[in-house]
Amino acid sequence: TNSPRDYTAFSEQAEMVVSKSPSMAKIYQPLYQQLNEWALQSGNPQDLANYGVQAAQLGGGDKQGNVLFTGYFSPVMELRHEPNEEYRYPVYALPNCGQECPTRAEIYDGALDGLGLELGYAANRIDPFMMEVQGSGFGHFEDDDTLEYFAYGGKNNKAYISIGKVLIERELVTRENMSMKAITEWVLANDEETVRELLEQNPSYVFFNPQADAPVTGSAGIPLLPMASVAGDRSILPMGTPILAEVPLLNADGSWSGAHQLRLLIVLDTGGAVKQNHLDLYHGMGPRAGTEAGHYKHFGRVWKLGLDN
Repeated sequence: TNSPRDYTAFSEQAEMVVSKSPSMAKIYQPLYQQLNEWALQSGNPQDLANYGVQAAQLGGGDKQGNVLFTGYFSPVMELRHEPNEEYRYPVYALPNCGQECPTRAEIYDGALDGLGLELGYAANRIDPFMMEVQGSGFGHFEDDDTLEYFAYGGKNNKAYISIGKVLIERELVTRENMSMKAITEWVLANDEETVRELLEQNPSYVFFNPQADAPVTGSAGIPLLPMASVAGDRSILPMGTPILAEVPLLNADGSWSGAHQLRLLIVLDTGGAVKQNHLDLYHGMGPRAGTEAGHYKHFGRVWKLGLDN
């Protein structure tokens, strides 16, 4: 492959794995060291064997090597500690409800009122909903200018229904135009009751666990760096696995530029929709990362890396 290369974030991400997880360090530290040497001295995939590294290409969904890349990010949600006329939509911590948790519609109807689970209040329903889709994010409290990391706190054990799919089926957004940006634009163009009815089509509801100034972490418990970590299917790619990936490069409007870029990535997260030949690339924090991640749905090639025995 003659794709441009960017391995700059790998060593820092690998260092975080080694320093935070003794168990993963025991398995992967020697491999990470060899990959750092290779990245610094060569970077040519054909030279990997000279550094004691094996590369096994994933077959992809089509058995032709095409692996689907999507993107996720850490949204920043504007909140207040106490509600007012504008900020009146609560964001909740996990209730003690076991298997009998209320649906989204029941929660919107006030099923959790008075339980002291409110973490803050948003100015609309879509911002908390988008953070639920991402699984975590940041809350910026505009009343005292503090920033808190909202880690994933659990869910209500109801089936997840994609509202993007609902919008396509109702012919409100075309399949080719579907993205998080398209969903947000539709929401902003419609009244509160219409938006609520759409969101309630997804009965699943995610709760959060606030952690002051904590870094964004994946399900492996390791802080994530943008464009250095991915969510993958742990049955194929165990947590900590390094991969070499030809990542699709996008234009500003989210379309594929026609080019790829070689990156060294580490699998440090999982996701309900991330199965088999599908990787979810972490894009970072804030609105720009959200725009990029929301458009990200393109194919690339992937090689799983390991040491020669």
